[in-house]
Amino acid sequence: MRILGIDCGSRITGYGVIDTNGAECVLVHCGVVRPNSSEPFPLRLKLIYDGIVDVIREFHPQTAAFESLFYAANVQSALKLGHVRGVSMFAAAEANLPVFEYSPLEVKSAVTGYGRAEKIQVQQMVRALLKLKSAPEPYDASDALAVAICHAHTNRFNGSLAAHL
Repeated sequence: MRILGIDCGSRITGYGVIDTNGAECVLVHCGVVRPNSSEPFPLRLKLIYDGIVDVIREFHPQTAAFESLFYAANVQSALKLGHVRGVSMFAAAEANLPVFEYSPLEVKSAVTGYGRAEKIQVQQMVRALLKLKSAPEPYDASDALAVAICHAHTNRFNGSLAAHL
């Protein structure tokens, strides 16, 4: 299965595409959509949407996984992040991709075994799990890969569980 993980941010939105085969996850591609912060916010939303659409068209994922919004320092930040999540999820839905969401605790637990892991720990475990020579950068890309890995592990577990019921 090919999974697109997305880590939404109003300044930088990370994405990661992995292939899964059983327990193994393989990196296909990762990167970020980084609109110019001097652009008006509606234009930045359009650029993020266009960037996610381009990734979907180029790599043909079968599903999309997002980190759920859990906390924001202020209302303005939460609203902006909600808008980014909306256009990103719309891009996935428009491509008829099933969309899944995972809390930051679930993502960190799936990747590191510890739900309160630091970004550097997540990044290093993503490197190890995908058998990469160097850690994916920036953190936004490695976080997106962590979301994709979380979905792969959850999907595999749920599939195994269903087979035994």
